[in-house]
Amino acid sequence: MKLPSSHYCLSSLLLHFVVVLLFVSCKTKALLKLPPNVSVPAVFVFGDSIVDTGNNNNRRTIARSNFPPYGEDFRGGVPTGQFSNGKVPSDLIVEELGIKELLPAYLNPQLQPTDLVTGVCFASGGSGYDPLTSTLESSISLPGQLELFKEYIGKLKGLVGEDRTNFILANSLFLVVGGSSDISNTFRIRQLQYDIPAYTDLLVNSASNFLKQINQLGARRIGVFSTPPIGCVPFQRTMGGGRARKCAEMRNDVAKLFNSKLSKEVDSVNRNFPNSRNVYIDVYNPLLDVILNYKKYGYEVGDTGCCGTGRVEVAILCNRFDSTCPNVLDHVFWDSFHPTESVYKKLIAPILQKYLHQFE
Repeated sequence: MKLPSSHYCLSSLLLHFVVVLLFVSCKTKALLKLPPNVSVPAVFVFGDSIVDTGNNNNRRTIARSNFPPYGEDFRGGVPTGQFSNGKVPSDLIVEELGIKELLPAYLNPQLQPTDLVTGVCFASGGSGYDPLTSTLESSISLPGQLELFKEYIGKLKGLVGEDRTNFILANSLFLVVGGSSDISNTFRIRQLQYDIPAYTDLLVNSASNFLKQINQLGARRIGVFSTPPIGCVPFQRTMGGGRARKCAEMRNDVAKLFNSKLSKEVDSVNRNFPNSRNVYIDVYNPLLDVILNYKKYGYEVGDTGCCGTGRVEVAILCNRFDSTCPNVLDHVFWDSFHPTESVYKKLIAPILQKYLHQFE
């Protein structure tokens, strides 16, 4: 039965009130003190497996992690799609900011209206700046993640109205994480077409286009993560580090060149969007320090992961048939690509403390 217009308006107002009330009541206590002029109502994350919280769970892809032993230290030991033993940076960032405990995947069938108001994750394991990367991995490409974000904006407007939606978009923290899968995997194929300078140009141009598009959609505070020292992850040590399994320096060289160009491009995007704060965030050097000086940080193993042999196992190769290390807190890496929750915790708070003031 069609409701009279007055009843419809009353129902809409009631829904809006309930969503706002739940939003206020569900906030957690911030672990990090924000700069005086910074408040962050929500967090939105785009990118790859470093920050994916479960968007690949129902996709036909090898880039999944919603099965044991992934998540063995997560709530109740239930794997929900994070590529680690526990929380990933997406989760830890919203927790540090006092927004909520976890950042849900946008494609999570259990997603609630309050989740939309405080932010969601659009990232997909196996995606990258190179469009070929997501094709090879059957993941959600960055353009595909952008389409999901546009769909999200429509849903949010239906929940809280256009004015509140615009406020949320303008004041929230957007994070973009990419490049690892491109440099680690796709570049092996692209080497037939591109040398290192040309390939890093391709990646930077793609990143720049993505940043411009989310700025145009209303984002005003955008953090762009550098690519990590991909040559030092256990898999790359195994494949390109020789008998001694040293860091594969060629991969690190590609990452450093890309990061240098990306940093300059982020500055360029800021000139085109003077009302925005696009901030380049260096994660390469902090993570490299943990990997190379692991004992200083309290770890015993820095060159192999906790899952299986720790040398090649990742995604579907790290599964219930693999044993895990006796103490995950001894390891820098969980699988052959991704750090443990413990390492992420050591990195995230200092990184936020260092860069948050740039979003004022």
